Amino acid sequence: MKTIYLCDSSIEGILSGVYTAWASKKGHDNVMLRLKDDGVTMELFCQYEEVAIDSLKADKVIGAIRSKISEEAYEVVYKAALSKDMERADKIYRFLIAGFYVGASVINMLQNQAVYDIFQMCRFVDNETHLLTGFVRFSEMEGELLVSQIGPKNDVIVLLAPHFADRLSGENWVLYDVNRKKAVLHPAFRHWYLTDFLPPQWEDKITKTTKEDEYEDLFRRFRKSISIKERTNPICQLNHMPLRYRPYMPEFSQGLKDV
Repeated sequence: MKTIYLCDSSIEGILSGVYTAWASKKGHDNVMLRLKDDGVTMELFCQYEEVAIDSLKADKVIGAIRSKISEEAYEVVYKAALSKDMERADKIYRFLIAGFYVGASVINMLQNQAVYDIFQMCRFVDNETHLLTGFVRFSEMEGELLVSQIGPKNDVIVLLAPHFADRLSGENWVLYDVNRKKAVLHPAFRHWYLTDFLPPQWEDKITKTTKEDEYEDLFRRFRKSISIKERTNPICQLNHMPLRYRPYMPEFSQGLKDV
């Protein structure tokens, strides 16, 4: 009978599941990892076990990846854990099976399905992170606080944080992921930190200052005044700036059709 381990969607939760599945010694073909909230119907003739987050177990897996495979392998595992792929836990497990068998060269073995799956997840995460470095917009709030809201498909907020910590090192800013209800907080000239604990109704308190609204209106008017109707190319615009990013960009706050 196959055993399915249900783990938390965080990197610590997934690696805790990897440790538990491996330590069970039931055989890799007889175990499977799934996320607790993946929404998939339970399978017949399978035994389900819930895996609690265990930082010690996760750290042991991380140490083994770094020493027995490579630092690069850990980086791709970490990045894959940020993917929106609901099967990422088991795909990471299959990748590690191959990695612990062949070592550091596993990174280049794209003919292996497990490696290819990890490569694809990392590519999607990297692409979205790259796009958001250009699409993120900060609005000035009361108290000279800069706030930006994003709604990414992948959990890329921790990958974006270093970029803006470098670009806006002297500013107090908040980068908020509305889909996952977590935020990066950056005090001026200090290190940023990640939190999923926010005051009640925090989103309702995000109100723009009058000055910021004026700049947004000026930007929209400028964009409209320089546009050439005969050269409008909606397909090209969508390729360079997909619609799903625009609700979080102040210059599009008056509607998505004004492009």
